[in-house]
Amino acid sequence: MGKKVVGRYIVADPRVCHGQPTFRGTRILVADVLEQVASGMAWKSIVEEWRGSITEEAIAEAVRAARETFREHAHELAV
Repeated sequence: MGKKVVGRYIVADPRVCHGQPTFRGTRILVADVLEQVASGMAWKSIVEEWRGSITEEAIAEAVRAARETFREHAHELAV
């Protein structure tokens, strides 16, 4: 399997971080940034922590992707 473009800012490449979704051109895992968002960290602070390697627009795309994935798979979580 080759590189999969998930969105404008998110890619999954088997040669980078074992194919886990990362932000384009980085080794920053989308899951790590989503964890920071979930903890209540301000988006500007997240951008600063990653030294500007990602943008607020990239974070927004990750949040939208997570929401869509949850919507698509929510029925699997129902008891």
